[in-house]
Amino acid sequence: MARVKRGTTVKQKHNKILARAKGYLGRHSTTYRAAREKTEKAGQYAYRDRRAKKRDFRGLWIVRINAAVRNAGMTYSQFMNGLKKAGVALDRKVLAEMAYAGDENFAKLVEVAKRFNNAESK
Repeated sequence: MARVKRGTTVKQKHNKILARAKGYLGRHSTTYRAAREKTEKAGQYAYRDRRAKKRDFRGLWIVRINAAVRNAGMTYSQFMNGLKKAGVALDRKVLAEMAYAGDENFAKLVEVAKRFNNAESK
């Protein structure tokens, strides 16, 4: 059986890693070993942060809704409770967009939430 030399295969593998490491500082973009370590770590950060991004945005939406609702004299939890009782099935992303844009329909939703919260307390 003929001997297989792997020079081209290894070179392709190295070039693939170095292409991913373009833009890294110092030898992390030019040296295979350093580039491999940095790209592996970058992949771990990317994987982790794709999940963290969802949590971060949910928190942002809640802050925006809370700020808009407090101007109307309610708290976030009272608002969400009133919407749930009213059967309004809008998610936080849509509510936050409405609140951020100053939509007049958001003010109507606040009134609906107030009405359903007051109906229970009577």
